[in-house]
Amino acid sequence: MKARIYQPVKNAMQSGTANTQKWVLEFEPELAKFIDPLMGWTGSRDMRGQVRIKFESQQEAEAYAQRNSLPFEVLPTHKKKRHIQAYADNFK
Repeated sequence: MKARIYQPVKNAMQSGTANTQKWVLEFEPELAKFIDPLMGWTGSRDMRGQVRIKFESQQEAEAYAQRNSLPFEVLPTHKKKRHIQAYADNFK
C-alpha cells in the first residue's frame, strides 16, 4: 500500500494549465486488473485505486501521508521549457 505523490502534467489535448498546480496523492495498485468473462469489461477488486486526494502543496501531501503512517514516494516534477517564437519567424 505505497502512495505516490506527484504534480500532474498538462493535458496534451488542451493548451491551458488549469489543474497542474495542485499535488496529488494516489495509491499504487495492489491487485492486477482482470477481464470479466461475460462482458469483457476490465475490473478490479482494489478499492484504493479509486482514491485521489489533491493538496495545495507537496508539504501538505507529505504531512498527510506521515500523519496516516503511509509509506510514500515523491515523483519529480517535469517543467516544460517554453520556446517562445514570433509568428514572423515562420517566414524567414
